[in-house]
Amino acid sequence: MSSSVTQLLGAWREGDEAALSELTPLVYQELRRLAGSYMRGERKGHTLQATAVVNEAYMRMVDMEVEWQNRAHFFAIAARLMRRILVDHAKAHRRQKRGGKDTTLSLEEALVMGDEREPDLIHLDEALSKLSKVDERKSQVVELHFFGGLTYDEIAEAMDISAATVHRDLRMAKAWLNNELQS
Repeated sequence: MSSSVTQLLGAWREGDEAALSELTPLVYQELRRLAGSYMRGERKGHTLQATAVVNEAYMRMVDMEVEWQNRAHFFAIAARLMRRILVDHAKAHRRQKRGGKDTTLSLEEALVMGDEREPDLIHLDEALSKLSKVDERKSQVVELHFFGGLTYDEIAEAMDISAATVHRDLRMAKAWLNNELQS
């Protein structure tokens, strides 16, 4: 699947609209699986919908002007978009809970928003931003693993580093983030 996704991304980049039609079912199911695995760790009854996150991320990606390199590059960008979508919605929800101005939400936004998870997600995002100032690579490794669901090998390919480096970076980043989130 990896080579066919890479080939279809290349064809799409070259302007082949049929490649996008062929690519969509391949990557959409994988994005849905990644978002679903992220959502499985949530509390019961959580209203955050993986499908809504994937739909939003995919729609943004289709409109992007990106020189797609390969499958790993595609999923790395998807992970970053899903992180932004989740954090943006968490912040919007927190503003509403604190009596902020009423805002009109689209159906997609309403499906994505949850109740109790947001503060943790916002703190994680803030901690990741701090980590990126200290060590950008470790921050990216966490983002790809946590938000993108990429394996060590996929992260290594996307970032052009070894899987052993991914493992070390992830261990160090988790310890740093744990310390940051505890304080």
